[in-house]
This record gives sequence, structure tokens and C-alpha cells, in this order.
Amino acid sequence: MSLSLSRSLPRALLRRSYGTVQAPPSAASLTANRIPPALQEATAATAPRTNWSREEVQQIYETPLSQLTYAAAAVHRRFHDPAAIQMCTLMNIKTGGCSEDCSYCAQSSRYSTGLKATKMSPVDEVLKAARIAKDNGSTRFCMGAAWRDMRGRKTSLKNIKEMVSGVRAMGMEVCVTLGMIDENQAKELKDAGLTAYNHNLDTSREFYPSIITTRSYDERLQTLSHVRDAGINVCSGGILGLGEADSDRIGLIHTVANLPSHPESFPVNALVPIKGTPLGDRKMIPFDKLLRTIATARIVLPATIVRLAAGRISLSEEQQVACFMAGANAVFTGEKMLTTDCNGWDEDREMFERWGFYPMRSFEKGTQQPAIDAASAPVAHDTASAAPAAASS
Repeated sequence: MSLSLSRSLPRALLRRSYGTVQAPPSAASLTANRIPPALQEATAATAPRTNWSREEVQQIYETPLSQLTYAAAAVHRRFHDPAAIQMCTLMNIKTGGCSEDCSYCAQSSRYSTGLKATKMSPVDEVLKAARIAKDNGSTRFCMGAAWRDMRGRKTSLKNIKEMVSGVRAMGMEVCVTLGMIDENQAKELKDAGLTAYNHNLDTSREFYPSIITTRSYDERLQTLSHVRDAGINVCSGGILGLGEADSDRIGLIHTVANLPSHPESFPVNALVPIKGTPLGDRKMIPFDKLLRTIATARIVLPATIVRLAAGRISLSEEQQVACFMAGANAVFTGEKMLTTDCNGWDEDREMFERWGFYPMRSFEKGTQQPAIDAASAPVAHDTASAAPAAASS
């Protein structure tokens, strides 16, 4: 006689209960659960905000890199034309002899780097260099002088104002970096036609004293305040690879994001080690850290120009394009970048042509009206990074 069904089945199986068959969770819903709240809010934003908490910036920075760069690309396309890249040329109008002790700088008089100090370049020589830059496609001309501040430099300021006026007369944007300036000097530069003033914060407030002791963090912020109050665009970013931690890169972006208004330009520099300086033996920052910083800056500073600055020459073409796809939309191009080598105009034009980029026009800013509705922001898709894979440098 056959056994009954109840006796033939294992007891554990008989105790199980079964419900209706349900579809598995969608890839989009699974991915959405992994997106930090701060990133979800940032990718839906239609305007910049200046009340970021450090924890929110950290959430974004620590997002898995493939998801982070994808989100940055989405934000970039909402606020900018993703094919437009600003071409800038930087000229050293006064080399070396600086009294500051910036640990990374070849121009400090405190270090033996083999750099010869010079007097300020003549006005006509600077304007000639600006014309060459313009003829080669640069639309922004930047001038840097190696000194601590502008105190007692009336003749130098007069000459710089002539340079500024002359460059503006060519139809170019013009930026200067002259160390600390006061409110009156900022107003004079504004009246001369200055477009932007560069004064980098370099790193976080906490790590800053490890790099510089001759100028405080608050003094740097004060200069930015003078520039902003004069109606000049603020250009302020940092240097990566100084020995800082992720928390310091987060701190830098947090500080800049909570200024009264976001800087018009945020330069991201990768340290170029200079022999003779205290940081002369450091290796370049790993590429993933550079890319993560650029993507975070793009998301937190959505309308700002994110400038791929010093150290770009050490990146492969594919790494540079990864940075552009993650939100960088400006470069320095030309013969030199202060005291270090720079990617050349011809090289950049060829790269742009290969990848479908084009030079931004003067005063264009590369901005556009939000092109992606907040509800349709593609951050919740489980996809690979918008940037191509690139090996660490």
C-alpha cells in the first residue's frame, strides 16, 4: 500500500507557507536605495545653495565612484553645455622671490629650487603674450605675480591695471593672482576691467597650517571677501596631493560651498612636485582621488566653472576626458603655467576635435538653462560611470 502524501514529504517542507509570485525589485529601485540622501537632493536641485553641511559633502564624496561621476555628469548637463570647455592661458608676470613659505611653491625665496627671481614683465610684453594666446584660441588670460601682498606696490598696481585694460580691449576675460589685496586695491582692479581674481584656499582649514605658516586661512578668506565685495568674480580652489586626507578635500569643498556666493571658478590642481621644496619628493595624487574631487565639486558647486589646472600634463588624454565628463569645463593651455609645463594649444585643439568638445567663447560661462527636469534626473539608473575608465596615474 502506498504512503500518504503527508508522510512522503519532509516535515520542514510541510511547515512552509507560499505566497503569490512577485517580480524582483527593479534595478532602478535597488540603485536608488544606495544613493545618499544628499546626492539625491543635489541631483534634483535647479539652483546652487550655500548652506551645505560637512556631512552632506562627505556623503557625496564617498558615493561609489561610478555612481558619483554619473550623477556629476547629469548635474553638469543641467547647468552647462557639456561640450564647451574654457581655454585659459596663465602668464607669470613676476617670477620668484616670494617671502611666503608655501611648501609646494618653487617661487618661495625660502627654498633652493634653481628658479631665478625676476622683476615684473613690461606691459607691452604681457599684452603681446595675451595676443598670442587669443590667436591660439584662449579666451581668458590670467596673470600671476609672486609676492605676499600688494602693500607698497603702487607702481606695480598701476602697470597691472594697464595690463588688465589692455587684455580686456582684446575682448578677452582677464584674471590676476597677486596674493592678498585690500578693498581699495580690489576696487581699482575692478575699475580697470578685471574679470576675476584667483586666490586659492589650497586645502581644508585643518590641514592648512601643515602647508603654509606665513598667511592664515582667515586672511585668504578676507581677500576673497574684498574681491567679491568689489564685484569681481572669485576664482578659488585647491591643490591635491599635498599629503592631505579625504576629509581635507571634503573640508575644502565644504568651505567654498558655504561662501556667501559660490566662486565663479574652482581650480583643481594636482601637485607638481618641485625639487627643493618641502613637498618635492611627493608622488602625484592617484587619479581616482582627483576624479572624485572634480565630480563632488561639480555636484556641490553646480553653476561654477570647474577648472582642470596644474598637473593636467601628467594625465593621459583618456583621464582628461574622464574629468570633462565628470564636470570639469575649463583648462589652462599654452606654453607654460607659471613655473611648470603646460599642455599646448595644438594638443588641446586636437583632443577637443577627437572627443567633440569646443572652446567656450569669452564671457560665455558655458552655462545654460536647466535642460533636465528635476523629476527625470538620471541619477537613479544602475549604470557605469559617465566617464570612461582610466587607470590611476
